[in-house]
Amino acid sequence: MSGKTDYYELLGVNRAASEEEIKKAYRKLALQYHPDRNPGNKQAEEKFKDVSEAYQVLSDPQKRSQYNQFGHAAFGDGGPFAGGGFDFSAGFEDVFGDIFGEFFGTGGGRRRTRGRGEDLRYNLTLSFEEAAFGTEKKIKIPRHGSCESCRGNGAKPGTAPQACPTCRGKGQVSFQQGFFSVSRTCNQCHGQGTIIKDPCATCGGAGRVRKLHTLSVKIPAGVDIGSRLKLRGEGESAPAGGSPGDLFVVVEVEPHPIFVRDNLDIICEVPISFAQAALGAEIDVPTLDGKVKMKIPSGTQSGKIFRMHGKGVKDVQGYRQGDQHVRITVETPTHLTARQKELLKEFAALGGQEVNPLAKGFFDKMKELFG
Repeated sequence: MSGKTDYYELLGVNRAASEEEIKKAYRKLALQYHPDRNPGNKQAEEKFKDVSEAYQVLSDPQKRSQYNQFGHAAFGDGGPFAGGGFDFSAGFEDVFGDIFGEFFGTGGGRRRTRGRGEDLRYNLTLSFEEAAFGTEKKIKIPRHGSCESCRGNGAKPGTAPQACPTCRGKGQVSFQQGFFSVSRTCNQCHGQGTIIKDPCATCGGAGRVRKLHTLSVKIPAGVDIGSRLKLRGEGESAPAGGSPGDLFVVVEVEPHPIFVRDNLDIICEVPISFAQAALGAEIDVPTLDGKVKMKIPSGTQSGKIFRMHGKGVKDVQGYRQGDQHVRITVETPTHLTARQKELLKEFAALGGQEVNPLAKGFFDKMKELFG
């Protein structure tokens, strides 16, 4: 190493730097001075060797301890690591894997794996009842699928893809750069390891074509707005025979004319007459399962909420079921006849604190406040 510059100074870190800080500093410099990014630049190549040597020492706790104590003398004649030299390929796999990934789109020295198809999203609108009880829907998805003519290999029927002559089917080519053996993605086959001399006329060698795909989707009971169903392998097919992506079905639910959903509970507002509220009654209440009878006690006030246990929505696992909340609205009569008005006036004259307890309490409080 020329000039034997301090290793910490070379990497631009202080002597108390953590292992992660040292690795981060080295990775940045290795990317900057790598020979592939500086072809023919001897100065950059020397700098790359220097920072690599510094990283190998400072990334090893034992060597770093010796270096902190003895400096470069630890690796000279008589030093504890004298004669050991430096193995620039050892211990760098995690760092170089990242570096080569940025250079070539692949892990360092590893053959490029086939890609995965893209995930797709489909917005499915359900009725209120379909979301509550579950259903089965047929949907049509425009997506790329495997070409039937070539069965997805991209070659003309009767022929087959051939091993790439440049990389000999490996998907990568290797070359020597100083004391490094570097691999990069093959430019001819783009990492696939095969080439197609006679492409399929249907897909043009891509191995897939865009078409409308129909599939049946089972919707479990209890889904709600925003629920996502994942269908594995129903997304885009991947080029060159890779695994397909997934399809995510996102649920939208139409509003209901009577019911409002709150998690697993159902809220329903039911109007009753003044007479029913005052005298009590038995009324029909709509539920998801049909109409049921519910008793209204005499003296029921507007806004009173009654709970009907187990009349809500089941959760998607089927373990719990919500309730239905019935909110009573007492309806004020309108368009009264002369006789009806006369009777109401008579009722008002006969009324008082005994039949209007809420009014009594309100006016008593108002009197306390304002006198």
